[in-house]
Amino acid sequence: MNIGLIAHAGKKILMQNFCIAYRGILSKHELYATGTTGRLIEEVTNLTVHKYLAGHVGGEQQLATQIEQNLIDMVIFLRDPTNSKPNEPDVYSVFHLCDTYNIPFATNLATAELLVKALERGDLEWREALKTGSK
Repeated sequence: MNIGLIAHAGKKILMQNFCIAYRGILSKHELYATGTTGRLIEEVTNLTVHKYLAGHVGGEQQLATQIEQNLIDMVIFLRDPTNSKPNEPDVYSVFHLCDTYNIPFATNLATAELLVKALERGDLEWREALKTGSK
């Protein structure tokens, strides 16, 4: 499955720790991330991450395009609702697209952990059937 990963500046360390904790599960899937987040994940996990541009210079739009093409199966966007900056990616466009295309979407650690555990159990296999049926 293809997993999109984004983190606001104040949540990048949390994203790194999340990926360290769930490295075994994440290593079985394709990871896509905005530039800085992807680099930071690779540095601490040795996972391969397909990196877009940095979120504020177009990486978020690159992810959005893949969502629209049904190429992303799950998105984890660790956002900082109390301290977001104007140059950080906007959660609302990705949120809207995930709702539109029925993509599981987490914006906090608790939900991200639930989605990764569901991924491990095979609860998201319906995404593969959905992609196969749309070809």
